[in-house]
Amino acid sequence: MSLERELKQRSGSKCELSGSEENLSVYIIPDVKENGLKTALYASKTCIEQMNNADLIDPNHWRCLNDSMWSEHDAVKIMAWRMLNRIKADWTQDLLGMMYMEDDVLELAKASGDGEDDENKLVHRDVNGVVLEHGDSVVLIKDLKVKGSSMVAKQGTAVRNIRLDHENAEYIEGKVDGQLIVIITQYVKKT
Repeated sequence: MSLERELKQRSGSKCELSGSEENLSVYIIPDVKENGLKTALYASKTCIEQMNNADLIDPNHWRCLNDSMWSEHDAVKIMAWRMLNRIKADWTQDLLGMMYMEDDVLELAKASGDGEDDENKLVHRDVNGVVLEHGDSVVLIKDLKVKGSSMVAKQGTAVRNIRLDHENAEYIEGKVDGQLIVIITQYVKKT
């Protein structure tokens, strides 16, 4: 059975966060190495856009987390926890105080850096000092040899939908010629 079909069945063809029945698709939680149902959820286009872009967050839309944070599914709990931390309103702190998650699930939720004090949070910056975020696109500013391979990533190559390394602010991950590689931030420029 395909992942989408399993998620549709699990969710009853509704967004697992907001309950919406329109414009639904599979959302794979970023910054988590595991794959499958534990790290995927069925979500509306509105939820996905706001989860991927903090500038689009509408706190009133996320009042739905009052119900969905109690889901039995880890992926739903992880994204509910992350969004409650991103919104930073009085009502979200109350919900976070009530929310219960197993330690291993909480670690997955924290993998994005949400919930950390700003002073402890790793900040990834490109060669010009511009802050990089998960999902950004960058361009290589010089030819880079890929370790363990004969491949050379050429200057000017666009790398879309990057992932951040949450243990080292100098590293990001992205696909070049279909191969996922680790790239040092000093050799990229945000587009």
